[in-house]
Amino acid sequence: MLTLTFLVKTLIDLYVMVLLLRIWMQWARTDFYNPFSQFVVKITQPIIGPLRRIIPPLGPIDSASLLLAFLLMTIKYPLLLLIQGGGISLSPYNLLFGLIALVKSAGYLVFWLIIIRSLMSWVSQGRGAMDYVLMQLTEPLMAPIRRILPAMGGIDFSAMIVILILYMLNYLGMDLLGELWFLL
Repeated sequence: MLTLTFLVKTLIDLYVMVLLLRIWMQWARTDFYNPFSQFVVKITQPIIGPLRRIIPPLGPIDSASLLLAFLLMTIKYPLLLLIQGGGISLSPYNLLFGLIALVKSAGYLVFWLIIIRSLMSWVSQGRGAMDYVLMQLTEPLMAPIRRILPAMGGIDFSAMIVILILYMLNYLGMDLLGELWFLL
């Protein structure tokens, strides 16, 4: 059962992160013709395409992707309980759990994009197609820190500060929600 639980949780979390990435890329107006952007659109389009005909976007926010991500996170917790043999739990709290899990997933997405951008800065040094999209996505988070804390000796500490802030928010979630934070 642990293997199936891991597989279902990982697949839902990864797909929700890709949906959140699609929302973020549309909001940040990243280059649509970039190969990385095309991959994100192609992997989400079979489900989002029909949904967008029903649910219109709210300004720069892709509401169909956001609704699907919220629904996936809302059903994740009852589905995991069902897999583990405890039965299904349908309650209004699942909506709150879905919202909290969506926020947690957005934090993980920011964390991983900053890590990937930092690693790629060593390898491709800003010349790759993916570098441009990652810069467009993460620069609004890192630029305010860079204004306060300038680079020292050519080393940019803004990524580390953003990651430390994300860790602090993760620990705050653990303090407030305890064991539930790990399940979401």
